[in-house]
Amino acid sequence: MKHAGPVALARLDDLLAPLRRYRALVEKRPGVFYRRGRAFLHFHEDPAGLFADIRPDDAWVRLPVNDAAEHARLLETVERMLNGESGQSD
Repeated sequence: MKHAGPVALARLDDLLAPLRRYRALVEKRPGVFYRRGRAFLHFHEDPAGLFADIRPDDAWVRLPVNDAAEHARLLETVERMLNGESGQSD
């Protein structure tokens, strides 16, 4: 499974926009987010669809991100993990 390229990331614009508003996350490369200097979230594409890899601790968790419901699930997961410390900006 390869990292999501520009075309795949363009399909995720509606998901990436709210992620970019979290002050606790730093987007080092398009679609690759770090938290506290450590890789936290990135995206993959393969024939089965688009997936997000998110690291709540030492292990990565893979979530599908192919529709609005899956986007919402990922955003809820990120919000829970940041636990209010993100200072989301408007």
